[in-house]
Amino acid sequence: MIRQATKRTVQALALVAAFPCALLTGFGHLQPMFTIFSQLLALGPGLPGDYLRSAYYKLTLRECSIDTRISFGTYFVRRESAVGRLVAIGGYCVIGGAMIGPGTQIGSHVLIPGGGHQHSRDESGDLTQTTHDEITIGSRCWIGDGAILMADIGEDSTIGAGAVVVKPIPSGVVAVGNPARPLSRGLLLEDEKRVGHPN
Repeated sequence: MIRQATKRTVQALALVAAFPCALLTGFGHLQPMFTIFSQLLALGPGLPGDYLRSAYYKLTLRECSIDTRISFGTYFVRRESAVGRLVAIGGYCVIGGAMIGPGTQIGSHVLIPGGGHQHSRDESGDLTQTTHDEITIGSRCWIGDGAILMADIGEDSTIGAGAVVVKPIPSGVVAVGNPARPLSRGLLLEDEKRVGHPN
């Protein structure tokens, strides 16, 4: 009870501290200012930095629970993202357009640029516009360190460290590799046997 009250007090203080930053970004609608403060607040160290980042994104993202943990070096590129309750994001992640379901845990150095990218070029071949789709990461997923996510992931799934997700991953599976593929049940059973009966 006391611990919860203390947490809520600290969260309220973090919201007060983050409010001027959010105001200067038009609560996320002014993209250049949103980028500046996202990158600046990514450098806040320790637990105070985690609270401050959660508060800032609560005020600026399309949707973000205050009950999240966003670690040092991590920032969101675009305000269209949504973050559910009890999400934990490790350090040095870069997140574009993503809807992250409640209870999902994301390791460090994870890159989420979003879904499909569409590039437009002018007559001379120079890039004039790049658009990004959002991806959805279901509830209660685990995303391993160094993964790259460019497609949807179903709830209760695990993405191995270093995996590159380019096609949708169904719910309740373990997916590994580049490109990431779900392990078959037979492979999972073999892995369980090896873990349970080491040579």
